Amino acid sequence: MSATLGGTSRSRLRSRLRGGLCSLLFSIATAILLPATAHAAIDASQLKALAGDDPDARIVAVNAIAALANDEAGKVLSALKNEELYFKDDQVFLPDGEQFISLADGKKVVLPDGADVIAINNRLRAAVDSALSGLKLFAPERAVRLAAAQALQKEATPEQLPLLNKAYVKEKDPEIGALLQMLIATVNLHAEDPAIRKAALKTLVNSANANLRPALQEMIAQRADGSYAEPDESIRVAAVTTLNAIDSRIARTEFVGNLFYGISLGSVLLLAALGLAITFGLMGIINMAHGELLMIGAYTTYVCQSLFRHFFPEAIDAYLLLAVPAAFLVSGMVGIVLERTVIRWLYGRPLETLLCTWGISLMLMQGVRSLFGAQNVEVANPAWMSGGVTVMGSLVLSYNRIIIIFFSLAVVLAVWLILNKTRMGLFVRAVTQNRRMADCVGVATGKIDMLTFGLGSGIAGLGGVALSQLGNVGPDLGQSYIVDSFMVVVLGGVGQLAGTVIAAFGLGEVNKFLEPVAGAVMAKIVILVFIIIFIQRRPQGLFALKGRSVD
Repeated sequence: MSATLGGTSRSRLRSRLRGGLCSLLFSIATAILLPATAHAAIDASQLKALAGDDPDARIVAVNAIAALANDEAGKVLSALKNEELYFKDDQVFLPDGEQFISLADGKKVVLPDGADVIAINNRLRAAVDSALSGLKLFAPERAVRLAAAQALQKEATPEQLPLLNKAYVKEKDPEIGALLQMLIATVNLHAEDPAIRKAALKTLVNSANANLRPALQEMIAQRADGSYAEPDESIRVAAVTTLNAIDSRIARTEFVGNLFYGISLGSVLLLAALGLAITFGLMGIINMAHGELLMIGAYTTYVCQSLFRHFFPEAIDAYLLLAVPAAFLVSGMVGIVLERTVIRWLYGRPLETLLCTWGISLMLMQGVRSLFGAQNVEVANPAWMSGGVTVMGSLVLSYNRIIIIFFSLAVVLAVWLILNKTRMGLFVRAVTQNRRMADCVGVATGKIDMLTFGLGSGIAGLGGVALSQLGNVGPDLGQSYIVDSFMVVVLGGVGQLAGTVIAAFGLGEVNKFLEPVAGAVMAKIVILVFIIIFIQRRPQGLFALKGRSVD
């Protein structure tokens, strides 16, 4: 009997142990799986506030919903923005295909009769847009999160602080995390706790965001009654320190930006003036149609792009591989035709050459208008030239300008090799230094003139390829660069390759550093006056031409 009772007790004990073990395993599984699948539901009071009449409460509700940072919050805010959210009897309904979801219990229902759409005004729409931008901080793609963090630097509000804190805790990327830390500090400038405001200022010492300046200046501003917007003196001192640090960093960023864009402008001027330096230095031809050779190169690029779009759309990003040699050949052939038919008869007659080439430029512009139309045409950057690299926190160096800088240097190197390492280059230098002596020793000066003019025209076509990547292409494109090209050639020294390079980059830098101070028009006037004075003092330019010219 006792053995039977003992067996029964042991059986009950084993049953209880199995039940306890199952409960334990269930609890562990629940603890592991629920956080991965469950998400915070939208509070009923927030939904009620969305449909209410209090504008401030509606904005608070929008930010509270966004702070949940889940799919449901995104759907609700998107529907609110598109005015597709309905309410009736304190219940809010979200469209889901042909039916609606009651946000109170998550069940699919038919939209009740008499349900009204939740209308929004411009103020609430701005709050919703800002909240949706904040939700992108939780996107799986790094580029989307980075763009969202950068966009919020201009529009972050104190109501978004819970969302920013949640994104900062979750973010693993150090660059985005640093941006979020700066955003949180920016929002905390308006915190009620002085310690939080002071800590935010210390964090923002490393920021380069110019949008912070008004808030910092307001903190240290003195009112008419002698009081300050920020009552704590230690915080005002910290605000001054932070403001000075931001101003210093902005000044350095602007300096580097002007330096880069000056080099970029110089590279464009170099490509525009390099061919002119060769033809003007060799033959003394004042070619007023040189700008139209740039235009022809740009339109050749446009034609190559159109051909690729029509016949090879899958390889559209490679159209520049065809456009570069095509622009060189087309512009070079146009230059050779002009030299053989018109310019060869005008050597030694500068005034007639100037007037004749100016007339040719008008004919070329009208021919392009008749062929392509008077409106500008668009040449799109290939995908590998789109975008840019961000340096110093906020300065964006565009890929197309970086590539054009290296492209112009490559063209200069190629021209130097042609002039110094080839037989044609030897003849060109001989004719440049002493045409009659070169003719006496058997150099075909007429052929050299033709080839050199074609080379200079082809280089102008390459300049047109570069210009097509920086803006639209139109019949008047070359007119904007002809005067600058002559200034570069005259300043650098006629026929001097090194002088042309230095003058192009020098004028580009001076122009970009003068523009913020004097304006674009006044900067051009100052540069022109400087060149006139410089030429009066040094007529040969930066580098004097070596050798003798008897012509």
